[in-house]
Amino acid sequence: MKKKAIAAATLSLALITSFGVNQMADAKEGKSAHPDKAKNVIMFVGDGMGASHREAIRLAAQGLNGELAMNNMPVAGNVHTHSTSVVTDSAAAGTAMATGHKTFNGAIGVDENKKPVKSILEMASEAGKSTGLVTTSQITDATPASLGAHVNDRNKQSEIAKQYLENSKVDVLLGGGEDYWYSKGDEGKFKDHPAKDKEEESKGNEGDLVAKAEKLGYDYVTNQKDLEGSNSHRLLGLFANEEMFEQNPEGEGDLYDPVVPLPDMTTKAIDTLSQNKKGFFLMVEEEGIDEMSHENNGKLMMKAGKQLDKSVQVAKDYAKKHPDTLVLVAADHESGGLSIEEVTPDDESGVGVSKEDGPFTPAHSKDEFNLDWSTNEHGGQSVPLTAQGPGAEKLQGTYENTEIFKAMKEAMHLK
Repeated sequence: MKKKAIAAATLSLALITSFGVNQMADAKEGKSAHPDKAKNVIMFVGDGMGASHREAIRLAAQGLNGELAMNNMPVAGNVHTHSTSVVTDSAAAGTAMATGHKTFNGAIGVDENKKPVKSILEMASEAGKSTGLVTTSQITDATPASLGAHVNDRNKQSEIAKQYLENSKVDVLLGGGEDYWYSKGDEGKFKDHPAKDKEEESKGNEGDLVAKAEKLGYDYVTNQKDLEGSNSHRLLGLFANEEMFEQNPEGEGDLYDPVVPLPDMTTKAIDTLSQNKKGFFLMVEEEGIDEMSHENNGKLMMKAGKQLDKSVQVAKDYAKKHPDTLVLVAADHESGGLSIEEVTPDDESGVGVSKEDGPFTPAHSKDEFNLDWSTNEHGGQSVPLTAQGPGAEKLQGTYENTEIFKAMKEAMHLK
């Protein structure tokens, strides 16, 4: 009898069980006596990264017997993702994790009654900590925005940028999306209508926000050399018109090659923020996992996932020297309805979004596997979370995504 595809829900339970079994073996990573209070928090979000995505990334990066840095952590959780609807979007999920409040899809930093609610980033800033947002998407996209802005519509990206500067005063902002910082007709450093995507152009409606940022003391950088050379404690790095990649179905102009890799942005953000003796809060997002899943592009989904895992290792290396650092790896929701299948002559799934994707070869192996997508949209499945450091124990078990906010707040002893 042909083996059935591994369903995402089953994978999620298996993944959590695997983490639990490995906790004692992995304790070397989290065994150093952690303080009760987290001076620093580094929160990773693999946008759209369900359990099957995480397993596919592991196979591609480490093979059948290897392990990801994001998995090799002593605490594991299983997170419910619904918003006020059964299936969430990134805005509502980000807001739940950032503020502890469930809200409607599209909402940024407001509750279901459209009332602004304070985020963990804003609380950390009020406590004197430095703050940072890093993403391969637009820096004003839903996940980072949920931590530093309050709007009823996630599409108000120029207003979100302005709030970063005037209200939440985020110290380090690294990602794409320069188009929302300049008005139409003002190209900035990145030209309108580039060959890779002719629809990209400046579209801001809040004036020249880059100039505003520079007046406020931000060092504005647009390439890796300038980023690495900056000594400023306030950084605005915009490295693309829109996202730092082009999302398309496999073989149709797909591109994942950020001009500044996510691990390098993570390193610079930590180096900059850690100069504050009171500590810092940093959120790092890999958006490519979600966007490539929307295109059912398994090859680039896994490539983006590898970069996320390398970024997690950067944070774990820092935490090893600074055990008062809580590191957690979460996802806002699942994307694509993904499962992992054996390679057989027949595709029982069909065509279009349900067509098998592959075959792919695990690292250090001659074996093969297929990815099978069931949708181009988000799924309502629960997603895995892993963590280490002070307060990580509060993230063990099964819980709502709002508990992530509560755990971070308690870990930092914020009011």
